[in-house]
Amino acid sequence: MRLLLVHGRAQEGKSSGIITQEWMTALRRGFKELGVVEPPNLKIDAPFYGDKLAELVKKRNLPQADDVATRGGAADDGYAQFLEEVATQVSSDGTVTHREIEDEMGPRPQPRGPENWEWVQSIIRIIDRHTPGVSEFSIGQLLRDVFVYVNDGPVRKAINKIVADQLTDEPTVVVAHSLGTVVGYEVLRNHAGNSVPRLVTVGSPLGIRAIRDRLATPLVMPAGVGDWYNAFDDRDVVALYPLDADNFGIKPPIENYPFVKNHTDNRHGIDGYLDDLKVAAHIAKALG
Repeated sequence: MRLLLVHGRAQEGKSSGIITQEWMTALRRGFKELGVVEPPNLKIDAPFYGDKLAELVKKRNLPQADDVATRGGAADDGYAQFLEEVATQVSSDGTVTHREIEDEMGPRPQPRGPENWEWVQSIIRIIDRHTPGVSEFSIGQLLRDVFVYVNDGPVRKAINKIVADQLTDEPTVVVAHSLGTVVGYEVLRNHAGNSVPRLVTVGSPLGIRAIRDRLATPLVMPAGVGDWYNAFDDRDVVALYPLDADNFGIKPPIENYPFVKNHTDNRHGIDGYLDDLKVAAHIAKALG
């Protein structure tokens, strides 16, 4: 049995070895508390694309979502449309309230809706303020990097290849975090010969429609994947939506676990996901 770890954004300057050490330290804390013995001779791989992603995003020269000055201009039209779609979703479903938007935009009269760029930016700033503690991470940073990945064919191809090159026909439990859940889904969907008894995603943004709708359709359970377990902390601003029938409807359905209490400052850190006992138990069971 193999364990494949698919990391997210903001990992530049690290390495496969560092990712493995960080993730397994957290997961082993969960194993220890559960009284689980890690399978002997478990092969662990962590394809590392952090430096390549940072390089490719830098070449696109897009600002973070909350730094875009006007519609278009510094942000190309596709990027502006993407951000508007995110803002529209989180305002229409009550994730961000109208009162919060009005307070953020201030007393001066101005249009409330995606035709007003200040409205879009206000919503993004509000989402970030829902993040407790102090962190260098922001939803604006994630949205920029995800946009580059899902919209730029050469970027997606380069990142996918790094991950796909470490897939074999050997039974492999895949654990993915944040942007890595988007990458992992894309790679598994397009890779022949998967033997993945369980796909585990944590802190996933796949339920955001603007991301989901830019993936290949129809959405399907990747061939060769036995089941999909998705865990999130409902305070995590990246995992805004469960991967349920409304947001990521596939068959068989994804099992969602919304009760993680992520102890990291931003509620999104990998440590606070992998040492969660339910998450650790699901990974342990899949590893046998």
